[in-house]
This record gives sequence, C-alpha cells and structure tokens, in this order.
Amino acid sequence: MIVLRILSVLIGAVILVVGVYLIGMRFADGPNALAAGGPLVAGELVTEEPDWSFARDVMEIELQLMTPPRSRTVWMAEHEGILYVPCGYMDSWWGRLWKQWPAEAREDPRAVVRIEGKRYERTLVPVTAADPEAGSVLAELARKYGFPGVPPAATLSSEALLLYKLAPRVADAAAASG
Repeated sequence: MIVLRILSVLIGAVILVVGVYLIGMRFADGPNALAAGGPLVAGELVTEEPDWSFARDVMEIELQLMTPPRSRTVWMAEHEGILYVPCGYMDSWWGRLWKQWPAEAREDPRAVVRIEGKRYERTLVPVTAADPEAGSVLAELARKYGFPGVPPAATLSSEALLLYKLAPRVADAAAASG
C-alpha cells in the first residue's frame, strides 16, 4: 500500500514538473527542443527580401504564428530562392493532436521565422500536389533529411503531409492601405 502511495506521489510530481515547464515555455523567447515556446523577440528583424540560399543546409528553423503567438522548431527546405516548411504525420491521430499549428495557420497565415538569429516576417501559403514546385521541394526535403525515397507529390493531397511556402508578408501592407 505504501509503495502505491509513493508511486502516486512520484507520478504526480513528474506531471506537475512537466506541466510547469510547458506552461513556462509559453513565455520563453522561442521553442526548446520539442516544447513550443512563446513569441520570437530576439534577433534582428530583416525587412528586405534576403537571398535564401544561405539557408539551404540549415536543418531546423523556429516558426512562430501570429495567432496564437507560439513558436516551434520545424524542418525546412530552400528551393529556387523560396523557403518551404513541411508538416508530416497529419494522417495520424497523434499528429493531429500534437501539431495544432497547421489548423491555426489556416485561420491566420502570418508568421515569423528565425534563422541563425535573424527574424523574417512571412506568410504561410499551402502547397498542393497540383503546384509545379511540389515534387522538386519534396525531393529537396528527401535529400536534406536523408529519406530513403522521395514522397510522391500526391501525398500532399492526402493530408498525410502538408507543405507551406514561406512567402513575403504583403497582406499587412495591403490591409493597412485598403
């Protein structure tokens, strides 16, 4: 009986520590490993459109949506001067439970990415199997992350894999003027 009580207290303590950590991360400047973080505030905000070729072999970037202002670590690919972010496992129950950001991006596609300490304002634009660059971007992701084969572009139609183009944020300027 006493062993059960000790085990219950230990499990409760672990749950409490993890919960406090995860809540505290919501106020941090960026994510930490698997834990989502708060808004990306540190680093120079680059306003001109950069030459993204510097990011070709960067393995992970930090991505923050504006609504809600949470950040996470994601993979990315650079293809022909454009950045892309994949989101896999969306056809599984745990993928849909764990990865809420694609649904949030549908509501508000504005984002900030931080790469090598610099921040860039972007708009997440969904890429579909019908988009001409889809196959090339998937091939680049396979090369970069060592996938045994290139996922077929049709995967993008099945919702198993989502892909977003990180386009310049022009909607803010259009909204302000009109």
